[in-house]
Amino acid sequence: MGKVQVKKKSMFIDMTAMSDVTVLLLTFFMLTGNFIKKEPVQVVTPGSVSEIKIPETNILQILVEPSGKIFMSLDKQQDMAATLEAVGKEYGLTFTPEEIKKFSVFQTFGVPMKNMKQFLALPGEEQDKILKNYGIPCDSVDNQFKSWIRNARITNRDLRIAIKADQSTPYSVIKNVMSSLQDLKENRYNLITSLKKMSDE
Repeated sequence: MGKVQVKKKSMFIDMTAMSDVTVLLLTFFMLTGNFIKKEPVQVVTPGSVSEIKIPETNILQILVEPSGKIFMSLDKQQDMAATLEAVGKEYGLTFTPEEIKKFSVFQTFGVPMKNMKQFLALPGEEQDKILKNYGIPCDSVDNQFKSWIRNARITNRDLRIAIKADQSTPYSVIKNVMSSLQDLKENRYNLITSLKKMSDE
């Protein structure tokens, strides 16, 4: 006897619902996720059991790398622009609207004022490459760090200061930063750490 062949029917699966769910999930994660700031140097923060979170807005972050170079970031473009203009006036520099606009979109900055105009004239890719070689001066001869902090505070009184340093950064470097803040009567600030699990005992 011959075999009876069953005619195969083409199956159609409607993927519209799956596509809708995928788009909704993607939108959800994009809206609720926090983007990591692009930083010129990578630091490994020390561990801590504290779970206190710093606010997401009105933050002035100070980034200190192991050799002592200091970088800063402000979370609002208008604060960035106003602070640059104010610090520029202290050092006898006037910035064009184009230079101010370029600076205001920086995620992190840290260039001595004498190099600022030259730095702003560079293309974005070049800026990213060389930023790690600079750092804001914070010594007894030329403490531009104080000027940035003071003018940022004048621009936005609600700023919260947060220090992010590498765990291998020498204490003398951190002490220098803290002393500069104390000179400005800035005695309240957060230290950014990574969460360390408490051992069960």
